[in-house]
Amino acid sequence: MDINDLRSIMTVVSLLTFLGIVWWAFGVKGNKQRFEEAANLPFADEEAERLERGLPRNEQRNAS
Repeated sequence: MDINDLRSIMTVVSLLTFLGIVWWAFGVKGNKQRFEEAANLPFADEEAERLERGLPRNEQRNAS
């Protein structure tokens, strides 16, 4: 086994890892809601702060 065999193996492993990540991010239906909740986490602190100050709530943000 020489260096070119190791390079070929690493290329295949890297490709499979990339495809696995793409499948996990876009292929699994249950992740969509989790990702949307995670995307709104920065705004959760802002909303809680507004409620503590007695300010009106912001309208629901729409993703563009």
